[in-house]
Amino acid sequence: MTIKEFSNLCGCNPQTIRYYDRMNLLKPVKVDDWTGYRFYDESQALDFVKIKNLQTAGFTIGEIKELLDADNEAIYEAFTKKIKEQEDRLNAMLEIQKSYKSEITEMTKKIEEVRAKIKMRMEDYNPSLEFGIDNATYDHMKGQVDDFFDNIIKNRDYNKLKYLDDDNSEEIEQNLLNDPNLVTCYEKHGWDAVKDFYDEFSVLEDGQEYKLLFELASDKANWTGFANTILGMLILKNKGRKRRLGCKIDSSKDGDNHFWLLKRKNDEVGK
Repeated sequence: MTIKEFSNLCGCNPQTIRYYDRMNLLKPVKVDDWTGYRFYDESQALDFVKIKNLQTAGFTIGEIKELLDADNEAIYEAFTKKIKEQEDRLNAMLEIQKSYKSEITEMTKKIEEVRAKIKMRMEDYNPSLEFGIDNATYDHMKGQVDDFFDNIIKNRDYNKLKYLDDDNSEEIEQNLLNDPNLVTCYEKHGWDAVKDFYDEFSVLEDGQEYKLLFELASDKANWTGFANTILGMLILKNKGRKRRLGCKIDSSKDGDNHFWLLKRKNDEVGK
C-alpha cells in the first residue's frame, strides 16, 4: 500500500505516518530505491492503532518504542503505572489550585483592608488648605483610588501595590536621595503649603518614572491623605501621559517642610 492508501486506512494524515517513520516507530515494509516512495502492509494498521493509543494516553516516544513488541500483560501494567502517574499529577494540580485560590482570596482580603484604610484616612483629610482644591476635585480623586484597587483585583496585578516598613523609613529615604539611578529635577525647602509651589513641578515628562519625597513638619498629620492627594493631582494634570509615580513621606528633622522630585534616568514607562 502507498503511504496515501495506508494513511486513509488508518484515518490519519500522511504526515503522521512520516513522523512515525522518522521516530522509528512505524517503518515502511519497503522503500522504492528509485522514487523513495514508502509502502506499507495492511497488517501494520494494528501497529498504528497501538502507537496512536499509547501516544494519546501520554506515553513518550521512548516508552512507546519499548512497548511495541511487548505482550498484552506488559502493556496493561504500563497503563496501570501511567494512570497512577497521571493521578498523582492531577492530585498535585488540585492541591496547587486550592492553594492558589486560597492565596488569591487572602491577597484580595489584604488589598481590601488597605483600600478601606486609605479611604478612611482620605475621608478624614481636608486638602483645601494644603493643596487648594475643591470638594468635587477631591471626590474625583477618591474615586480614582477605588478604580486603582478595582484594577489590581480584576487583573490580579499585585505588583502595583507595594508596602513600606515604617521601621526602615530613614534607610529608604537615604536610598532615594543617593540612588545613582535617580536624579533630583526639583526641590523645595521651608515651604508652608504645596499649593504655593505646585505649578513649579507639576508638569511631568511623558514616559518617565518619578519619586516624590517629602519631609513634613509635625503639624501636617494624615500622611495617607496627603500622599494620595498629591498623587491624584499629578495624575489629573498629566492625564494622557505615560508615567509611574511613587510617594515617600517622612518626619522633618529640623521642623521645616522639605520636598524632592526625583526622576529615574533614561526611563520609559510602557503603561
